[in-house]
Order: sequence, then structure tokens, then C-alpha cells
Amino acid sequence: MLCIDDLSELDLHYAPVEYLVREAAQQWERDEAMALRRAVFCIEQGIFARDDRDATDDRSQLLVAMSCNGGMPEQVVGTVRIHRGEAEGEWWGSRLAVHPAFRSQGHLGVTLIRLAVSRANALGCAAFFAQVQMQNVPLFRKLGWQLLEETAVHGRPHARMQADLGWYPPCHDPVSGFVTRAKVLA
Repeated sequence: MLCIDDLSELDLHYAPVEYLVREAAQQWERDEAMALRRAVFCIEQGIFARDDRDATDDRSQLLVAMSCNGGMPEQVVGTVRIHRGEAEGEWWGSRLAVHPAFRSQGHLGVTLIRLAVSRANALGCAAFFAQVQMQNVPLFRKLGWQLLEETAVHGRPHARMQADLGWYPPCHDPVSGFVTRAKVLA
């Protein structure tokens, strides 16, 4: 028989089991997404000196992946932005970032990419592009993306890639977004 004293010996490490991936709907979500971008692109990767914000942010939709506790969003652990390009029907995704502690989940970046392209698809996207860091090219290829050319962005090797829109059905409700579950660790 299990008694309460036995429970106090259990490892009580908390790990989220559910994530909500959607368009940022509240100010705290936007603030945490921008802080995450600074942590990844300025501090971790050193691509930008102080801040990675640019004029594109003013015309972008910000998408976030949030860990949930009891079904309620608790912390932004991933983000990406989408925006219209210069040509009719052209859309771009950029600034994909996942918190280092959550990269082992593996599916958060994938789900952000899925929502990004699906959302643009619902808004009349005819072609969706991204400048992808070279180490992420294999992941994007698995998700139906084609490498168009190798290039450099801020002095770092990147690939300009295009999504196959047939892989991404339109998402007309970006605030509800997608819910994904954590990987079960054995």
C-alpha cells in the first residue's frame, strides 16, 4: 500500500505536457516572444548586437508557442513572424526561435512552421519563403520545403527556401491555433 510518506520521496520535476501554438493575442505573449528572440539571436547566436527588431516587425504577424499549465498558457517558449513580401501573394517567415530548454521537444519548431505557412495560406499566399540557417535545412526539407539557393544573412550561411503549400492547409483561426503534446520520455 502506498502512503503519503512514500510520495514525498518521488521526484517532483515539473515539465509541461501541452503547448499552444497560435498568433500572439496578449501583450505579455508579444513581450516574451521579443525577449526570446533577443536571447536567441543577440545573446546565444550573436547575430545582432542589442536587439533584432526591424521595420518588418511593424507589418508582421507574431506567432508564439506557449507551454501550458492546467490548459492555460504560461510561458512563451517559441516564436516566428510572418509577413507579406513585395510581390502579390508572396509571404515570408522569419525569426524562428525556440527556447534552448524546449528544443528537445523537437516538434515546437515544426508546429510553428506549420502554423506560419498555414496562416499565410489562409490569407492568400501563393508562395511562402524563408531564409533558413543551414543547420535547419534538413528539417525544412522533411516538411516539404525546397532549397532555392544558398546565401548569407548577416554574414551567416543561410538557404533561401520555399514551402510546398500543398503540405499546409489554410488556418483561418490563428488565435485558436494548434495544440501539441510534449514528447513522453521513457
